[in-house]
Amino acid sequence: MVKIGNIELRDKPLFLAPMEDVTDASFRFICKEFGADMMYTEFISSDGLIRDAKKSIAKLVTHDYEAPIGIQIYGNIPEAMVDAAKMAEDAVRITGGHGADLIDINFGCPVSKIARRGAGSGMMREPDKMVQITKMVVDAVNLPVTVKTRLGWDEDSKIIVELARRLQDVGIKALTIHGRTRAQMYKGEADWSLIAKVKEDPAIQIPIIGNGDIDSAQKAAEAFNRYGVDGIMIGRATYGRPWIFKEIRDYLDKGVLPQPMSVKQRVEIARRHFAKSLEVKGEVVGVLEMRRHLSCYFKGLPDFKETRLKLVTTKDTGEIYSLLDYISERWGEEQAPECASPLSR
Repeated sequence: MVKIGNIELRDKPLFLAPMEDVTDASFRFICKEFGADMMYTEFISSDGLIRDAKKSIAKLVTHDYEAPIGIQIYGNIPEAMVDAAKMAEDAVRITGGHGADLIDINFGCPVSKIARRGAGSGMMREPDKMVQITKMVVDAVNLPVTVKTRLGWDEDSKIIVELARRLQDVGIKALTIHGRTRAQMYKGEADWSLIAKVKEDPAIQIPIIGNGDIDSAQKAAEAFNRYGVDGIMIGRATYGRPWIFKEIRDYLDKGVLPQPMSVKQRVEIARRHFAKSLEVKGEVVGVLEMRRHLSCYFKGLPDFKETRLKLVTTKDTGEIYSLLDYISERWGEEQAPECASPLSR
């Protein structure tokens, strides 16, 4: 069993990485169906929250079926981060939803517009400030606080081993490490050896969650067995493939290798996902924000270009369901390649 504060998770838990414009409530619903043990909201700007920005407030909405779930915030102004954390802790009152089971701080996002202004992985250049903000958030809320970060800013400043100790010392309850520097973005291979060094440090008593390049059941098993992490966070590989959680769990628990999924099976998953998107967001937004997912579920199918174009341009709910029926009939027993998305956290 893995404990994060008062949250108890099964042995070798699997985490869904927070991904902007991807891990909304409807996608989280599907990932939970397939066995994600812990999930997070899309990351939320602390500045947006304290200004009551509509989009930021909307991201606070969570549901009972998602529990345990973390609300993830980011920013570089200590006072704003504290106020945002308090709002996240108060999400039940603000939104009427499930609320947060923990608060996660994003010190890992490498996107330029965030990192270059000192937020996300931009904090890797200011470790003292990162630790200060973390301590202020921990002291301000009663919920468990966790952190997601990277190895360092660049190849010459991989500070994660020392940083992990400092973050633990100010009270975080778990640490997620993406095995790249900010300079790497998502290029090259993730370095899990440094994640292992953190885990092997006798001073570290909190759970260490590894993140980066896990796109198969075999790689997940290797991460647990070779690097000794307490949990694994999966990002890009879930996009268009939320069933990866079940594939990994079956392999970890039963030694069963995943069987290729037919297009017909994918259509049924896409239907449930689409229906939940409509339920959560309404028809107009629900259709618009499902387009990227619908396209990715079937990316790589032969002679799919015309159908894909219709999927990503129609605004009509009925037409989307008709297109899904057509896809099932036309390509039903074929096996689509896994979607390779550039998105990850």
